[in-house]
Amino acid sequence: MRDPLDEAALPRTGLRVRRLALGTAPLASIFWGNDAGTAVRTAVRALELGIGFFDTAPFYGLGEAERRLGRALAGAGGERPVIATKAGRLLAVQPDGSVDAHFDFGYDAARQSLESSLERLGVDRVDIVHIHDPDDHIQEALAGTYPALVALRDEGVIGAVSLGTNSVGTAAAFLERADLDCMLVAGRYTLLDRSAADLIDTCADRGVAYLAAGVFNSGVLARPRAGSWYDYGPASDETLDRAAAIDAVCRRHGVTLRAAAVNFPLANPAVTSVIVGMAAPAEVDGNLADLRAPVPDDLWLELPGMEP
Repeated sequence: MRDPLDEAALPRTGLRVRRLALGTAPLASIFWGNDAGTAVRTAVRALELGIGFFDTAPFYGLGEAERRLGRALAGAGGERPVIATKAGRLLAVQPDGSVDAHFDFGYDAARQSLESSLERLGVDRVDIVHIHDPDDHIQEALAGTYPALVALRDEGVIGAVSLGTNSVGTAAAFLERADLDCMLVAGRYTLLDRSAADLIDTCADRGVAYLAAGVFNSGVLARPRAGSWYDYGPASDETLDRAAAIDAVCRRHGVTLRAAAVNFPLANPAVTSVIVGMAAPAEVDGNLADLRAPVPDDLWLELPGMEP
């Protein structure tokens, strides 16, 4: 079993990343309701435990997540962590002082986005930049954001060009038309949704590192009960029933559903890392423990169509 603090190579780059990354969306107050102190302590705890891989974005909390991660990094010593952020949404301060975000996949917008991210993070470079959710803007992103990121990589400002999406279709389109170093796909290789299985194989064939996010499908695979969310909305009764059935199989094997959910993607050797959103220091401890929990191969075999 691979330890979550083991490193894996991004084949097209000189980068090495942990098997587990902290997703920073839950560090924000906006939507998540997190406070700044808890958010910073969460990132600090991850650094203390050796999770040297952070995935963030300007859109997360409209800049809050990047700023809070930056506060944690400012007080950190030791080895520099790997930082990934995103481009595709620009933040704008309105006359009343509020901040909003709008899609912009232009060439100049990508450079502007990265410059603002570096300022919020308090760093002089990041390692990976994902083209963020270009599902309805594929041509614009291929003509603007993508060549801008390639130029930034060639200039040594960033280490890798990537894509971040929830859509297998979008990921497949970019894989065919762009020379990516890696890609992040959320929610499409989980205990409930294996629609990215063929995509992962194609990535492996082409030397593109696959980063699996959204392993809990918005929460239902962490707590399968009424009121849980699935893919950014309330889970249907059918989805809750499926999650409960998977939970029952896990219990028979002495494994928690959470442990199975975070371990499932990494059971596929073509998956480089899992990115898990964490909102509190205890969640950092818990996710590390879950990834280190032994999961028998028989568990996967008992789930129809779920063999890694």
